[in-house]
Amino acid sequence: MQADNHLRLGVNIDHVATIRNARGGAYPDPVRAAKLAEEAGADGITAHLREDRRHILDADIDGLMAALTVPLNFEMAATDEMQAIALRHKPHAVCIVPEKREERTTEGGLEVAREENKLAHFIAPLREAGCRVSIFIAADRAQIEAAHRIGAEVIELHTGAYCDYHAEGDFAARDRELVALTEMATFAHSLGLEVHAGHGLTYDTVAPIAALPEVRELNIGHFLIGEAIFRGLTPAIAEMRAAMDAARG
Repeated sequence: MQADNHLRLGVNIDHVATIRNARGGAYPDPVRAAKLAEEAGADGITAHLREDRRHILDADIDGLMAALTVPLNFEMAATDEMQAIALRHKPHAVCIVPEKREERTTEGGLEVAREENKLAHFIAPLREAGCRVSIFIAADRAQIEAAHRIGAEVIELHTGAYCDYHAEGDFAARDRELVALTEMATFAHSLGLEVHAGHGLTYDTVAPIAALPEVRELNIGHFLIGEAIFRGLTPAIAEMRAAMDAARG
């Protein structure tokens, strides 16, 4: 049994599929990457099946469900098509994310408060099927309260702004965002929500987020796949795991 203080690492393998799709072939295989990540110590695998199939494909989800022994966190937009796919596969976790066709990557958190009734009805069948439902949201009290009201069990706090400010050298703005993330992790936990975090995290930015005691899981992908090009996936994951553990104390 792992200690209660164990911070889980979910490795997102979307961008292995991005590289594969650049040539339209079968290589590199994201399922192979997921198995390697599992062997390297990942506690789970995250994959986002976008509506436009720009990276992960339906066959990848089939392959992941068949191959993995760690949980799959299935990221998806709140559409009928994605709900049907999730209900067919019944992954361990379903994370509802906002999605715009023109964006390069997920730009912000889901707008839950304005779509509360719609999302409550959308996630109900997923919960009934046994999936843990997570909502990807900004560190905003109103959104967290809405996520709680609609019956989500988990929220994933969007760390993108915090990471972007760090990369830009705007450390005052970074620190303000970190305060918001800290306060909202505590608030969400007080409501009984499990707290995850992710988006844009690197070796340089992971420690303050990993140190938040309410955070139970980090989902990290693009940076690790980038590092794997130079170092290999196993060493890249091992260093992230070590940084998370050191921050956790």
